[in-house]
Amino acid sequence: MAVTQQLARISAAQLEVCRQSVDELDRLCSFVMAPQPDHLDLDWAPGPLLRVCALTCADDALAVLRRALSGDGEVNGAYRDHPGSVWGQPVTFLSPVAVAAIALALREMNLILVAALSSHGAETSAVAVEMLPGVEEPQAYLTRCFAVLLAFYTEAARRGLAVVLWWD
Repeated sequence: MAVTQQLARISAAQLEVCRQSVDELDRLCSFVMAPQPDHLDLDWAPGPLLRVCALTCADDALAVLRRALSGDGEVNGAYRDHPGSVWGQPVTFLSPVAVAAIALALREMNLILVAALSSHGAETSAVAVEMLPGVEEPQAYLTRCFAVLLAFYTEAARRGLAVVLWWD
C-alpha cells in the first residue's frame, strides 16, 4: 500500500481531545472521527507541488504552501509510538486561525501556480514528469491537486475548523 498525505478538518475542541488522547488521535487517523467529506487524500502531490512552487513562486508563497502541507506543530507526540502511525511520522495540525491565513494565501498564489503548471515545455513540466513517473498528464494532475487543496482549506476557514495532517 502506498503512503500518501492525508488531511482532516476538525473543530478546535476535537483537536484538543486529540492532543490529550492517543486513542482519539488514532480514531481521527483511522478515518472514524471526522466525516468523509472532511478528509482529503493528497496522494503523492505534496513533494511535486512544493518543487513547482519553489521554481515559480516567491519565497513567502513557498513558505505558505510548505506550512499548508506540514502544519505548525505535532498534535500528540505519543502517537509516534502507536501501532497505527506510519514509521513514527508526526501527526501535525494547523489552528483555525492559521487555516484562515493559509486559505487566503493559497487563493493569492493560485493563478501563479496554475499558470506555471499550464506552461508546457517549461522547467515545471520536467519536474512534474520526473517526480510523478507513470502519471499521465502530471501537470494536470498537480493542477487538480492544488485546486482540491485550495478548496479544502477555503471550506475549513469558512467553517472555522482546524486541519490535521499525516501520512498514511
